[in-house]
Amino acid sequence: MANTNLQFKTNYAVSSKIEPFYKGGKVQISKDEKYIFCTCGSRVNVLEISTGKIVHCVEHDDQEDITSFALSCDDEMLVTASRALLLKQWDWRQASCTRSWRAIHTIPVASMTFDSTSTLLATGGCDGTIKLWDVMKQYCTHNLKGSSGVVHLVQFHPDIKRLQLFSSSLDCGIRLWDLRSSQCVFVLQSHYSAVTSLSFSPDGDTVVSSGRDKICTVWDLKTRQAKRTVPVYEAVEGVVLLPENTDLSEIGVKSKELHFITAGSKGVLRVWEAGSARCVYTQSLPATLTSVYEEEKEEEEQDNPRSLTYLFHLPASSRLATVTAEHNILLYQLPGLSTQQQFVGYSDEVLDVKFLGKGDSHIVVATNSCQLKVFELLTNSCQILYGHTDTVLTLDVFKKGSLFASCAKDRSVRVWQMDGDGQVRCVAQGSSHANAVGSITCSRMKASFVVTGSQDCTVKVWDLPADFPTAGEEIHLLTARATEKAHDKDVNSVAVSPNDKLLASGSQDRTAKLWSLSGDGTVGLLGVFRGHRRGVWAVCFSPVDQVLASSSADGTTKLWSLQDFSCLKTFEGHDASVLKVVFVSRGTQLLTSGSDGLVKLWTIKTNECVKTLDAHQDKVWGLHSSRKDDKMVTGSADSNITVWVDVTEEEVAEEQAKQEDQILKQQELSNLLHEKKYLKALGLAISLDQPHTVLTVIKAIRQGENSGELLEKTLLKLRLDQKESILRYCAVWNTNARNCLDAQAVLQVLLTHLPPEELLQYQGARTHLEGLIPYTERHMQRIGRLLQASMFLNYMWQKMRVAGAASGVDQDEEMDTTPLAQPFFVIDKEEAKGSGDERRDDGSDSGEDEDPNGLREDEADEVSVTKKASSKAQNGTSSQTNGDHRSDSEESSEEEEDEEEETTVKKCLPVSCSAAQCPSLAS
Repeated sequence: MANTNLQFKTNYAVSSKIEPFYKGGKVQISKDEKYIFCTCGSRVNVLEISTGKIVHCVEHDDQEDITSFALSCDDEMLVTASRALLLKQWDWRQASCTRSWRAIHTIPVASMTFDSTSTLLATGGCDGTIKLWDVMKQYCTHNLKGSSGVVHLVQFHPDIKRLQLFSSSLDCGIRLWDLRSSQCVFVLQSHYSAVTSLSFSPDGDTVVSSGRDKICTVWDLKTRQAKRTVPVYEAVEGVVLLPENTDLSEIGVKSKELHFITAGSKGVLRVWEAGSARCVYTQSLPATLTSVYEEEKEEEEQDNPRSLTYLFHLPASSRLATVTAEHNILLYQLPGLSTQQQFVGYSDEVLDVKFLGKGDSHIVVATNSCQLKVFELLTNSCQILYGHTDTVLTLDVFKKGSLFASCAKDRSVRVWQMDGDGQVRCVAQGSSHANAVGSITCSRMKASFVVTGSQDCTVKVWDLPADFPTAGEEIHLLTARATEKAHDKDVNSVAVSPNDKLLASGSQDRTAKLWSLSGDGTVGLLGVFRGHRRGVWAVCFSPVDQVLASSSADGTTKLWSLQDFSCLKTFEGHDASVLKVVFVSRGTQLLTSGSDGLVKLWTIKTNECVKTLDAHQDKVWGLHSSRKDDKMVTGSADSNITVWVDVTEEEVAEEQAKQEDQILKQQELSNLLHEKKYLKALGLAISLDQPHTVLTVIKAIRQGENSGELLEKTLLKLRLDQKESILRYCAVWNTNARNCLDAQAVLQVLLTHLPPEELLQYQGARTHLEGLIPYTERHMQRIGRLLQASMFLNYMWQKMRVAGAASGVDQDEEMDTTPLAQPFFVIDKEEAKGSGDERRDDGSDSGEDEDPNGLREDEADEVSVTKKASSKAQNGTSSQTNGDHRSDSEESSEEEEDEEEETTVKKCLPVSCSAAQCPSLAS
C-alpha cells in the first residue's frame, strides 16, 4: 500500500546557494550599518547583514581584479580601482557603472577613501603617490608626492575644516598632508613596521595608530607628539577608540580615561587603557577550542587561522565587526562582546555537507579546514565550531537531527549537539586511530554508537553515553568498544543498516564488505562485494530492501544483494569517479554525485537516469537528502553549497512559462513606448509590479511635448488599484534625488485632482504620504539653496558686464535682474513651488549620479579644499566672460559645470555680499 501512492522524483530546482563572497582584500560597512561591501576577485559584493544574502554585485567588464574600493560617507557612491588602472564610479544599487576614468597612477591603486562630505576621493598608489579627485568633475585636484613605496593607508581627518589627509607607506611613518598647500607638513614617527589603522577621538585632537610592530601609539595632533606608546604583544591590524559616556564596565572600562580596542594576530579582541598602557579585558576563546591552541598559539601566531585582519565600530547599533584570516566576518554586540552574527566569506573546498536541526533548518559543512561551519538556511548566518586540530573530512547526522558526528585528519572523532536555540557545542570526543579518520556513520535507531573508518585500514565502533554533559561540564571521552582490521587499503566509507545490526565498508582496495554488529560489541565479517575496477568511494543501505549501493572511482554505481553478495544492477553515466550515492523516494531511486560536477537522479526499476543536474564546476563531495525527502543539499570543491527542492515537471514547466511571459511583457512594453501608447504601457508596467519599470514609463511621458498635460491625462485614466500602486511607487522614487522630480510630478497630479477622501482609502496611503514629507522637505531645501546661489551668480554676471565701463558703474549700483541671454542655471520656479510644470530638459543623458537640478543628493554646502574653490573662482570668471562662445562639448556638460560654479561661489563669498564689500568684483 505504501508504494501505491509513491510518486517518483523527476527534477530538482535550486532553492538557495551559499557561495563565496569574500576572498580577501578590503571590507567596508555602510554608514547605515545595513550592508557589508567586500572584494571577490573582479567583483565587489554587497552583503545584507539582516538576511546574510548577496543583494548587489558590481563587476568590472574586463575581469581585472579589483585592488581597492571606497564607499562614500553618504552610502551613495561606490568607486572601484582595478589592475587595469581604471577608476569606476557605480550606482551600486542598480549595479550600473556611471563613470570611469584613468587613475593616472603608473601602477595599481592600493588604498582609497572618501572625505566626510563625499566630494573628494583620495587614492594611494603602489607608485608612492597620493591623488585627490573631485568625484563630480572627474579631475585630479592634488598630486601628493613624497611617500616611499606602496601607500597602503589613506584617511581624511574627520573634521573637514582642517583639510588634512593622513597616509602611511613602507617607511612606517604617518604623513600629515595640508590640502591647502598640498604639502606634507609633518611625519609622525613611532612605528617600525607597517601602520595598519588609525582611529580618531570625537574632538579630532587625538588619534591612535596601530602597527604590525606590536605597538599602538596615542598621538596629540595639537603638538604632533606621541602621548603614549602601548605595547600590545601582537601584530595589530585594527584599532578602535571606544565611545565615551557609555557603560562598558563588562569589558573592563572602569574609568573615564581613553580606552581603545585592538584586533590582531592572536585572534581575540583586547581592551586597553591608554593612560596606563595596560590591558583591562581580553576576549575569551570559544569554549570548544582545545588546549592545543593555547599551547601552540605563540609559535603559530603568524599562521593562526583565527587572526583578525580588520576591525570596525558600528556606533548606531553599538557593535563591533571583525574579519578573520579565513575570510569570516563576525559581528559582536557591545558592551559584552557577545557574538551576534557570523558570515563565512570563503569556504574553500567543501568536503561534506549534511542537513541539521528541527525541520532541516540548518546545514553543517566540513571544508578544507579544521573548523566546522553550521549555517542557518534562512539567514545564512553561521556558527564556526572549533575543536578539531586538522582538516575535517566527513560528517554524519543522527536520526533526530540535533546530534551529529565528525572525524578529521587529526585522528579523532567528535560528537556535537544542537540545543533548542540553535547553538552547537561539542559533547564527546575520542581518539585512538593510528592515521587520519576519513569516514564516519551514526547508529540509525537511536543515538547509541558511531562507527569510523580510517586510513589505518581499520574500522572502530564507539559507544555513546546515555546522557551527554551539559554546558560548562567537561566533554565525554569516547572509547572504542571494537576495532577490526577491515581492508588492505584506506577505508573510504562506512554505513550502518536501518536496524543497526549490519555495517558496510568501502575501501580503496576496490571492495566493499558486509559486517555484523552484535550486541556484545564484536564485529564479524559476513561477505565481500567484488566487481568494481577501482576504489570504492561510498556505500549506502537501502531503507526498505536488503540491498546495498556502492559508488566507485571507475565511474559506476552498483546495487548488491545482501543475501548472496551478487551485483544486481550497474548504473553508468558519470564521466569520472562517483563520489557519493544516497537512496531517495523510499528506496526506489538513487542520487549520485561525481568528480564531473554532475548530480544524477536514477530510477532503480528501469535502470534509467531520469535527470542530470549540472550542479557544480568541480567535484561534488557532499550529497545529502533531507529527512522528509523533499530536498537535498550538495557541496563541491568549487566552494559552493546548493540547496535543491524536489519539483515536478509541471512545476518546472509553469516556472518556465512565467519567465517567458515576463519576457513577452517586457517586449510588449518596449513596443508600446515606441508607439507612444503611454496609458497601455503604464498599465502593463504596473501589472508587472516593478517600480523601476513604471518609473521608466513616467520618464518617457515627461520627455515628450506637452508633458505635463500628457502625464495628467494618462494618470487620471488609471483604475483605482493602479493609482494606489502609483502612490506606493512614488514613496520609493522620492527617496532618491535622481528620481524625485518624476515622483513630485506624479504626486502633483494625484494631489491636485483626487479628493483627500479617495486618497485615504488607498491601502497604506497614510504611511506612504507620511514617508513622502521628510524627503520632499529635503528636496525643497536643496532647490532653495540652488535658487539663492543662482541669484548671486546673476549679481556677479551683471557686475562683470559693467566692469570695463567707468561711466556706467554709478548707474548700476543696484543689481540688474533682467534675464541672462545664456543663463548658467535653468530653474523652473513654478516647479520648485510644487506646481508640476515641466522643467527644461537640456537633452544630456550622461548616466551620471547627479541631481537633475545640478546638485548632488548630499548637497554642496561645503567645498572640501579652499584652494580648489579659489582657483575655480578665477577660472569661472574666464568661462563666464566667454559664455557666448562655448563649444558643443562644453554645452553637453552644462549641468556639471553649473553644479561646480554654484558650489565654488557659495564657498568663496556670502550671498548677501555687495560691490562695496567685495571690491574685487568691481576691479
